[in-house]
Amino acid sequence: MFVNLQKRIKFADSLQKVKNNFKNNKEMKKGLHPETYRLVAFKDMSNDTVFITRSCAETKETLVVDGVEYPVVKVEISNTSHPFYTGKVKLVDTAGRVDKFYQRYKNRQK
Repeated sequence: MFVNLQKRIKFADSLQKVKNNFKNNKEMKKGLHPETYRLVAFKDMSNDTVFITRSCAETKETLVVDGVEYPVVKVEISNTSHPFYTGKVKLVDTAGRVDKFYQRYKNRQK
């Protein structure tokens, strides 16, 4: 029990040091963050869903959404197609990895 108390005291001291350092360094570092944030359309290639958000991702392609032209970033999977968010178990195979696996191990099945 005494060891746990010592650990808690040590943790509280280190936490206090972090808080003090944060209070002393109120200014953010200059030049760290990009200044080219703009509205960008992200397109999920598995189900053609498009969502618009601010980003500094560079792209050459554009897409017209609701009469406005946006730079577009194509993504293979997003929250609209990922099984964790949709609740559906769906196999997404963009490079044929699953087919290669089945071809390699088809003779080993019993």
